[in-house]
Amino acid sequence: MSTAANDNPQAGQGRPLPKKEQDLFKSVVKHYESKQYKKGIKAADNILKKFPNHGETLCMKGLTLQCMGKKDEAVTLVKKGLMNDMRSHVCWHVYGLLHRADREYNEAIKAYKQALRIDSENLQILRDLSLLQVQMRDLSGFLVTRHTILTLKSNQRMNWLTYAVAKHLNGDLAGAVSVIDIYLGTMPEDSDEHKRGYESGELALYKNRALAEIPDNLQTALDHLEECKTVVMDQTAWLMTKGTYQLQLGRYDDASKTFLSLLERGLTEDYRVHSGYMCAVLGADNETCQAAMKLKGTATLATMKPLAADQRQALLKTYRGEFAERFPKSPAIRRIPLTLLEGDELKAAIDDHCRRGLTRGVPSLGSDLAALFLIERDGKYVTAADAVDIKAHSTLAAIVDLAEGYITSLLSESKFPGDDNKCESPSTILWAWYLRAYMHELCGEYPAALDIVDKCIEHTPTAVDMYELKGRILMASGDAEAAADCLDSGRDLDKQDRYINNQTTKYMLQAGRQSVAGERIALFVKHEGNPEQMLSDMQCSWYELELADCLRRQKEWGKSLKKYSSVVKHFEDWHEDQFDFHSYCIRKVTLRAYIDVLQFEDDLWGLENYARAAEGISRLYLHLYDNPDLTKEDEEPDYASMTAAQRKKAKAIARKKKKAAEKKAEEEKTAAVEAQKAAQKKGIKAPVMDEDPNGETLLKKDPLEEAKKFSAILSRSAPRRISTWLLQYDVAMRRKKPLLAMQALFKGRAIDAQSGELFVRIADFAENAAPEADSHEAAKEVLNSELPRLLNGKDVCSFVQDAAASAKSDPLTDLSLRVAIASAMVKTKAGSSSDAASLIVDQGLDGRGVSVKTVKAALDCLTEFGDEASAAKTK
Repeated sequence: MSTAANDNPQAGQGRPLPKKEQDLFKSVVKHYESKQYKKGIKAADNILKKFPNHGETLCMKGLTLQCMGKKDEAVTLVKKGLMNDMRSHVCWHVYGLLHRADREYNEAIKAYKQALRIDSENLQILRDLSLLQVQMRDLSGFLVTRHTILTLKSNQRMNWLTYAVAKHLNGDLAGAVSVIDIYLGTMPEDSDEHKRGYESGELALYKNRALAEIPDNLQTALDHLEECKTVVMDQTAWLMTKGTYQLQLGRYDDASKTFLSLLERGLTEDYRVHSGYMCAVLGADNETCQAAMKLKGTATLATMKPLAADQRQALLKTYRGEFAERFPKSPAIRRIPLTLLEGDELKAAIDDHCRRGLTRGVPSLGSDLAALFLIERDGKYVTAADAVDIKAHSTLAAIVDLAEGYITSLLSESKFPGDDNKCESPSTILWAWYLRAYMHELCGEYPAALDIVDKCIEHTPTAVDMYELKGRILMASGDAEAAADCLDSGRDLDKQDRYINNQTTKYMLQAGRQSVAGERIALFVKHEGNPEQMLSDMQCSWYELELADCLRRQKEWGKSLKKYSSVVKHFEDWHEDQFDFHSYCIRKVTLRAYIDVLQFEDDLWGLENYARAAEGISRLYLHLYDNPDLTKEDEEPDYASMTAAQRKKAKAIARKKKKAAEKKAEEEKTAAVEAQKAAQKKGIKAPVMDEDPNGETLLKKDPLEEAKKFSAILSRSAPRRISTWLLQYDVAMRRKKPLLAMQALFKGRAIDAQSGELFVRIADFAENAAPEADSHEAAKEVLNSELPRLLNGKDVCSFVQDAAASAKSDPLTDLSLRVAIASAMVKTKAGSSSDAASLIVDQGLDGRGVSVKTVKAALDCLTEFGDEASAAKTK
């Protein structure tokens, strides 16, 4: 027999270890599972002394070392063990676990499948494989694996429920219901599954959800809901589900009773319940009911779409009569009539609402009333956001009139108008001023708002909310420095207020005061170690995004990329965190919540903060791609082309920069070492040293490839954001992919045809999108046929001229669109510079979209036009 076979009993003939070593190997596994890693290593070493090439022991030792943080050594041992025994399912299983720890899930799945070829009925490997399959959304594979597990171990509830979930995720809803029925059928009548309890109730509601998702099966779902009432403990969810079904089936009388029951249970502040009740009373159609039940915040059916006069009266009769008597303390019951009234009745109701709020000093009164600025578009209500629409709204006039009356009366008599019985406290005038200043802010009347808020601060210098309002107005006015100072003054008044501290930090970053912002945010962070590292550990995305923007404005490209990437990593961690719920939720029978979590995770990459970080990374990389010299600033200049004096000066500057950089790096390293020592003394986890604090590694990546990667993610996950398609266009044009760029323009136009940034790109595309000489004939044909459709059947000059004529005819045209059209006029020679300047300035600042940002863009555009536009610029 060969020496290798003696060293490894499993080599060649597959002979097992001797009994003593077998027992030791079992202890290795036991110690690994109980996290007694040192004991496991010791036991493995005892085996390896006699059999140094034993594959399974080598793999188990490597897996244990990996848990101890010795990754490189672990990988070497596992690979060696696998090479020594490739016919062992243990070795392949451990190899898969190693890949799983590195989040290389596809490689782990391959290793698990190889292990199953050797031992096809190993339950542990099958379970691990199923977890990875659902993590990677290999739903068909997940279904097959769970069926195998159920076949092998059909006496465990978890296997039945997981198989039902697998059926559900694969779209076999009837199959999921059937699996649950079969499982319940195996249980005796007196078992917990048939009794009232949390787990049995959750299982019943999950089955009911699956029944309801089957097309045209709502009646069956409603019948089942009645059957399982005695089992379900969550009666609130049961009633909400029942009411929703009744609405969709058109049983409006029953639905109104169900939603009334929910109100009686204490859900008077849940506006979804009110929406459901309104739909039932008014007999809304199925589509309207479904949309109303998805509303958030204080939105209801009354704020979703215009209602007829008789419909409003029917709801008012209930809310001002029966509900007002039965729920006298409910703020929602008092507020909802404001969304149903019109004219003088609405003004009277707002008067009552304002007096109550001003007396109590409610800072959110203004934002609450701003939700009443509803304008109709395409048969639906939207909340007015632009100052032009807000100024024209009749509700604003009523609120302003009331606020002016309050201020006049309170200043002269310390009473509300018409109230002769009660004198108000001195703080009431403060909040009346605050409300008036807030309305000025909404209308873009910043000087008037500042005058009033200064009165507020003079009246009560300790009112923190006044400083926040003033800071917000100053920021909107474009004075970031003054806004940051104002917020900081308010923060000094209440240093235990986390919100005002966070707002101060945000404004400091927007003002470019990075170091001060770090000091402010550190006040609410543990003092051990680096505050920024702790904020990253706490996944404080808003701070990192603001800091990344600040660093980008300061042209610290690497650090900015590092902060954006940190936010991206948070989302990757959240995606990874779902791994823990695949087995936990099944075990706890929280199946409805589990399905919701999976759906949330599927939409994770479309969330606002991720989109903002991904877009920030892409934009920065595109900027570096367009300006490659920016990443070469640290390289030595070309001394050969300089005179002796210039060379001497340049070398002195270079030495000075290098010395300063080395000093800063040394200081940061020393601080990190000191922080680690301090943490060790206090017995806490030492902060991780950042090997690349300046993000130099990120700067070395291919900028266009990185921009392409994130642009592709956003186009898949955030297709409803117009900025997604603007970014896709910019990346595609640099990659010389005109068809992809044109597709992005069509997608963007479907979202917002009036976007100024989109118009600029359409004109740019029409000018520069000529197909390459070596392009495929099909690509040329598509480009030539679709481009006229993008330009509404016109050539680019006519397209721009028509847009300019349309903008001139509408005095409220968005300023950013006017600037975009004017710029296109000059670039495409569709008009003169003076005509373009006239388009921007003739309509003044009374149109939509006027802000500090758009006004600066207009000034920059006028500057580019040159002398012909100088008069317009002065104007």
